[in-house]
Parts: sequence; C-alpha cells; structure tokens
Amino acid sequence: MTAPGLILAAPSSGCGKTVITMALLRALRNSGIRVAAAKAGPDYIDPAFHGAACGRVCINLDVWAMRSDTLAGLAGGLEESADLVLCEGVMGLFDGASGGGGSTADLAAATGWPVVLIINAKGQGASVAALAEGFIRHRRDIAIAGIICNRVGSAAHARILHEAFATLNPAVPLLGCLHADAALTLPDRHLGLVQASEHAALEPFLEAAGMFVREHLDLAELQGVARQSRLPSTATPVSLPPLGQRIAVARDQAFRFCYPAVLDGWRAAGAEVIPFSPLADESPDAAADAVYLPGGYPELHAGRLAGNAGFLGGLRLLAAKGAAVYGECGGYMVLGRDMIDADGVRHAMAGLLPVTTSFANRRLQLGYRRLESLNASPLGRAGSRFTGHEFHYATIHEEGPGDALFSVLDSRNDPLSPAGRVSGNIAGSFIHLIDSAA
Repeated sequence: MTAPGLILAAPSSGCGKTVITMALLRALRNSGIRVAAAKAGPDYIDPAFHGAACGRVCINLDVWAMRSDTLAGLAGGLEESADLVLCEGVMGLFDGASGGGGSTADLAAATGWPVVLIINAKGQGASVAALAEGFIRHRRDIAIAGIICNRVGSAAHARILHEAFATLNPAVPLLGCLHADAALTLPDRHLGLVQASEHAALEPFLEAAGMFVREHLDLAELQGVARQSRLPSTATPVSLPPLGQRIAVARDQAFRFCYPAVLDGWRAAGAEVIPFSPLADESPDAAADAVYLPGGYPELHAGRLAGNAGFLGGLRLLAAKGAAVYGECGGYMVLGRDMIDADGVRHAMAGLLPVTTSFANRRLQLGYRRLESLNASPLGRAGSRFTGHEFHYATIHEEGPGDALFSVLDSRNDPLSPAGRVSGNIAGSFIHLIDSAA
C-alpha cells in the first residue's frame, strides 16, 4: 500500500512554510513515522534542510519542468518507501511560471495530495478566515484540507482565530496556531537560506523546531487529512542522459546544487558516480570518462579554487584526454577563464571555455527555460531538448568566440539569447537542467 501525502503551501512567500515543513518532518520522524520529503519546483537549498530533518533525501517535484512519467515515477518512489509524504510548496499557492503553470496548486491537482495552508496571522484577526475562504474556493480541482496559523501573537489572538475559522464555509479545520518564536529563524544569503551543510547547530535547531510544532499542532489530525496520490504507477525514467560511464561529480560547499534525481537516474542507467571536492583540492578521478561541475557558491570561494592546482590540473588533464566535461551555473563559471568576485578581484579558473564571469556586476536572471542543443556536446547530439531553470546574479564579463550550447525559450515561449558555450567535449551554461523534453 502506498503512503498518503500532503502539500504544505501558503498565500505568499515569507509565511514560514520552509521552517514549519522541516519542523514537522522532524516531529513526525521523532514520533516513529517514516516520513518522506518533497519540494515543489526548482530549489536546491530547502530540500537539504528537509533531508536533514527527516533523515532521507528530499526529492524535487516540478510539474512545469518534468515529463508526466518523471513526476509520477519520483512521487511514486516517495510513496512506496514511507508512511507519509510531506511536500513543501513554492512561493504562494497559485504562483507559478510566467505565462502559467508550475504552481503548487498545479502540483496538488496533478498528484491529488491535499493542501495544508500556512497563513502568517501577524497583524490579522478574524480577517484571516476571509483570506482562507478565498483560497479554499479559488480552484475546484484542489482540496485545502487544513489551516495552520503562524506567528500568532498571544493566547487571545489564537482564540480569535479559532472562533473565526469555526465560521468557514466550507468547513476546513484549523490544525493549530504557532506563536511567534524568534529562535525559529535561519540566516539567508543572495540565493536563499544559508546552506544546511553550513549550520554547525542544525541538529539542535531541528530538535527544538520539532518539539515546538509537536506542542502546538495535532500531528494525528495532520496525518488524518493526507491522501494517496492519483498518479499512475510507473518506473522513474532517466531525466538526463549520463555524461559517461564513470562520472566524477564535484560535491562540497562550493558545488552543492545538484538534483538527487539526476544522479539516481545516472546510476539506474548503469553509470558510476564518484564525488570529489574541489575545495579540498581533490582532482576528479583519473579514470573518469566524464566530469560534472554542478552549481553552488564558487563565487564565495574563488580565491581558494584558483589556488587549488590539484583540482584545476586534474580537470584540465581529463579534458585533454577527451573526457566529457559539463558545468552548470557555478560550475560553468569555474570552467571559464576567470571569475571576478564581489570585490572586483579577478581569479583565474580552469580556462576550458572562453568566458569570464563577474559577481561584481550583478544582475538577476530568473525563470524556467526550454532548451535545444545547437551543437553536439556532452549532453548528446545537436537538437537534444531539455527543460531547466535559471537563477543567478553573476553576469558574463567577457566572452570569446565559440559555439553556443543552447537555443533558449522562456516559460512564455519567447526566445532569449543563446546560452552557454561548447567546445568539443567541454560544455556549460548558467542554466540548471531538470529533465529531458519529449
């Protein structure tokens, strides 16, 4: 029997759903529930916290970027290995890609998992019920099965909220009120929360958060509103073709943004994945026939990376031997000639692609992308199609001659400038790939 699931959503970003999700995951785990975690949409940072909270890998479910078989296979894998699936939504419940699609509500409609709406009640009383009723009635193809009020100011405030929600039509239970607690906050930086792996006190934080929600929410009632998904049972397809048979994957604080489903797909296809740490000056495995440099925060470690001769020399040697080398976002920056940090200091990088990137001249690039390979590359033949997501502040400072990697459409199918560079067996771009496109 497959596990039921729930989606934790909110009217907007900033309502506290990430912290509440990780707190519930830890509370349920500590109660003996085998709970699996998921995150709606493209995100690398929140899933790491959720994985730490529940003790297992958190999987991204992206209704815009994933093929239906990919979505069904990943969700089914979560349901088969747990007692309950808890999925955190993205942005506000109905917010998605520019041009439509990709919202948390769309994921709820696709899966059939009910929604628990987390509302920031600060500065509101009975009006919160009117807000909730609007969300409950907005779409008939999803079910809002419960409400959690966050940042409640006092017992009197909580009493007002309970009285207001008792009048809801249709009736939806108020699962609990979480009082404002300054201890339940996490630091952030330009791409979101500071990474889970950088928190020395993460375990005590998760334990305190789990205890907090356990005292203020009815976990049994929460589990009672969960439902099994309506997705068909299917094997998980390989989302992206393996770069090789023996793939060295950069994995440390500078290169952390890698979807577990991609690596799992490579392993399922028979490839061996071998992690290494560029920050520790480790060279990629000398016997590797491919190297993957995912995104992360290399701009915060540019000086150190530039001085790591073992890493850069080993990378260049494998590239010269013909190994497939592919970099995304931060990894693409490292494959370039130079990286200019936030202070304007230029650091020499691998020099495998004719680009210099800059974090000093910042400009936000954000959104879903539809991609088609313009040339053969480590990703496959020319004409290969993918979906992906772009989210970075770094810019191209200098770009030499060479072949572009992708033609690009945004989520409205409007054309953007070609992206990335390919030079024989070496390629990269700022875009994070999510799935192959049909």
